Amino acid sequence: MSVIIPRNTAIPTKKEKIFTTSIDYQTAIDFKVYEGERPRTRDNNLLGSFYFSGISPALIGVSKVNVCFDIDANGILNVSAKDKTTGRIENITITNEKGRLSKAEIVGMIEKAEKYKAEDEEYKKKADARRALENFAYKIRNRFKYEKNFSSQLDSTDMKKIEEAVGLAIEWLDDTEELLEADIYQYKMEELERIYNPIIRNM
Repeated sequence: MSVIIPRNTAIPTKKEKIFTTSIDYQTAIDFKVYEGERPRTRDNNLLGSFYFSGISPALIGVSKVNVCFDIDANGILNVSAKDKTTGRIENITITNEKGRLSKAEIVGMIEKAEKYKAEDEEYKKKADARRALENFAYKIRNRFKYEKNFSSQLDSTDMKKIEEAVGLAIEWLDDTEELLEADIYQYKMEELERIYNPIIRNM
């Protein structure tokens, strides 16, 4: 769950965020729009969704989709997604009458969020640590794929060390679907950094 427009934001308002693909050669994203601020989507209120297809196939994290959330003075929410490569756009409009929570329901949701605040913070800490490792590993891998000048500056021994370390990190992530403690991901990150950073500094 990514909070784009925080609770109590004055309207009208407009916020944008760049999202990337989560698997290699992904050509579509199912965008779901929620009301709420808890880190897991299951704990928030689904307002609507739209299927965004036609994304240029590429390695994970390369394709970029700009998502814009626009709330007008009447509280009507327009969400649009634009592929930064192809320019393709999809959108959805959510009115006040369409699945929105009542004031009483919002109060109840806020109370529940306070009750489970510590649990939510722990979940977010774990999820952020996993995402940081994923982003770092795939960023390195994509440099080898797309930045020819990068790999040409490395000797074969250093290149093999990095490729092997990145491969092991990605394989471990793929085999570990259950969310683990944050310090486990941080340890894996440090392992990768110990190999990658000294080589890059000496380039």
